[in-house]
Amino acid sequence: MKKYLNTINRILPAVGILSILLIWQLLSGLGFMPSYMLPGPIDVVKAFVGDFPLLLEHSKVTLAEAFIGLGIGVGLGFVMALVMENFNFLYKALYPILIITQTIPTVAIAPLLVLWFGYEMKAKIVLIVLVTFFPITIGVLDGFKSVDPDVIKLFRSMGANKLQILWYAKLPHVKSYFFAGLRISAAYSIVGAVISEWLGGYSGLGVYMTRVRKSYAFDRMFAVIFLISILSILLIQMVDLVQRLSMPWLKTKKENRK
Repeated sequence: MKKYLNTINRILPAVGILSILLIWQLLSGLGFMPSYMLPGPIDVVKAFVGDFPLLLEHSKVTLAEAFIGLGIGVGLGFVMALVMENFNFLYKALYPILIITQTIPTVAIAPLLVLWFGYEMKAKIVLIVLVTFFPITIGVLDGFKSVDPDVIKLFRSMGANKLQILWYAKLPHVKSYFFAGLRISAAYSIVGAVISEWLGGYSGLGVYMTRVRKSYAFDRMFAVIFLISILSILLIQMVDLVQRLSMPWLKTKKENRK
């Protein structure tokens, strides 16, 4: 019975996606919406296949920006969380500022970055860093704050110093929180790169989107939207893979639940 339910649970997402695609194709094919405004999935697939070499070239630029910005953002976020955890006055001073920075729309920041850093990759990377470091910082901070105080007291009673407590007690506990934030940051990195490319650049998926939008090629527009979603999902899957490799006990827990 459990195997039967597990099989149904695995099939349901695919059934849902196929149902949406079918309804979409019917709406487009039966003329409820003009095909130039709402191209069907078949037209989108044709556009994707036809423009695939061009999309691949633009994807290389966007992925390069995303990976560099994500790497810097993750490193910066982790270090900031570590500093704020060890210095309470910095936590009280910086935490409200971190929250305020997230109330500023990304689209409002992007033009300023283009103005300051130009149309090259530097402006895109800065924007990606800004949108990716926050989930890491908050996630790691929450992990530090949720460490059992009794565990810390136990380590101190055994004569452990701050570095040993951090290494053996806090960091192992923080791992799951870190990867939760990293999933969000990975998705944000692609979106941040595309948004920054909308406002200026020479190549990238955002530049491609701007060009096809101006030419009213909505089939190509949907094709690049799907590609962006696929890239974001692949990045999230990469994070999941790294988490499973670094935290193998999670797999054992899932198997025990089953």
